[in-house]
Amino acid sequence: MSLKHMARVTAWAVAWACSGFLMSGPGAVAAVHSSSSSATREAGPPQSHAETPVPLATPASAVGRVFELADARLAVMPAVAAVKWKTHAPIYDPPRESAVIQRAKDLAAPMGLAGAAIGRLFELQARLAREVQGRLHAQWQANGFADQGPATTLAELRPRLDGLTIALLQAIYVAAPELQQPDFATRYDALAEQALHSDGWSGEGRRELLAQLAQIRRTPVPVLQRIAATGVLRVGTTGDYAPFSVEANGSVSGADIELAEELAQKLHARPVFVRTSWSGLLDDLQRDEFDLVFSGVTITPSREAQGAFSLPYASGGKTAIARCTDVAKFGDLRAIDRSPVRVIVNPGGTNEQYVRANLHQAQVVVFPDNRAIFDEIVAGRADVMVTDDVEVELQTRRHHELCRPFAALLTHAQKAIFLPRDAEWQRSLNSWLAEAIAAGEPARLLKSYLQR
Repeated sequence: MSLKHMARVTAWAVAWACSGFLMSGPGAVAAVHSSSSSATREAGPPQSHAETPVPLATPASAVGRVFELADARLAVMPAVAAVKWKTHAPIYDPPRESAVIQRAKDLAAPMGLAGAAIGRLFELQARLAREVQGRLHAQWQANGFADQGPATTLAELRPRLDGLTIALLQAIYVAAPELQQPDFATRYDALAEQALHSDGWSGEGRRELLAQLAQIRRTPVPVLQRIAATGVLRVGTTGDYAPFSVEANGSVSGADIELAEELAQKLHARPVFVRTSWSGLLDDLQRDEFDLVFSGVTITPSREAQGAFSLPYASGGKTAIARCTDVAKFGDLRAIDRSPVRVIVNPGGTNEQYVRANLHQAQVVVFPDNRAIFDEIVAGRADVMVTDDVEVELQTRRHHELCRPFAALLTHAQKAIFLPRDAEWQRSLNSWLAEAIAAGEPARLLKSYLQR
């Protein structure tokens, strides 16, 4: 399935559900003209998100969305009960329930959600719905009918319920990696009690919902098919690597974030940004946490052994950054690799790998937050960091106390989009990215963030 065909399919699904930056030398920036790619133009003008960082999804927020939609579906039941009371329709409608459950299973299949567990989940929802209606009918039988709001019909209510079914399946799809955690039910018991508050929820009902959600299982489905079925593009990002991806106050921004949004716009999909980490990147890939990673990921043999890469869209290499007052001390790598020089690294990525492999005398200081790591050098708690030259370029602009002690690159590497092994997804992604690179879009975005 091509990106163009998938865009058409996804546009239908979403509508229905809602019914080269090149481092050629020290600090060099080569930017081509910045007009949008033809891929972006076909989907409409790109929307700039430079001043509006986008939310970074967390496991708790993903699960909370599932609870919110399950609660919203049950909250419609008083209106359903009122219509059935006034029209003398039976509460239990086996053909309608069977159709709803089968429809949910049919929609879930191309999303990669196993039908058996989805069927049991919607059977539970149907039973809880009947219980709400039954209690209300019993009350009205004893005390007289109590108006449940504006007059409506089942024909008007059913599209709302169908829309909630689709939205709930999409939310389950996004939350699926967390739902499958061994301690899911116990960890989210308190959130369920807080979020599931509509009439009809009991402690037992909440526990049953948690138990059913914990049984959700995924089946192998090609990435393009999943995106088309869900209308969701799951984007992994570390949020700690400016100018590509930076998290602040629960939101992310950066050149790669905007590029990912342009891809999602092309696909007519909603981007959901999922946190990953350099140390957990490969594990998260194997757990199917995302459809791709936009985060300035360097192509390495270890990553290529477990996943796939797009065409490269940036290149550069490792260099050093230190306090400007110390640059005379660190004219080359040998000057850095001596005691008691403190070389600071962020854990799990190519920076730490390079330092461990090439520095043997210096003291290695591991600091977990790459967003604040340069402040450690400014404050004198570390002396040097070895990182990518694009990051050095940015940080020397932002911290006047920091300088690049030598011009040479210690390595040469390329950055690309990291993704699971799926040949059709890789080919389609490369087709879009080639157009974006030819139009200068990655280069334009990186240059823009470097100059802030």
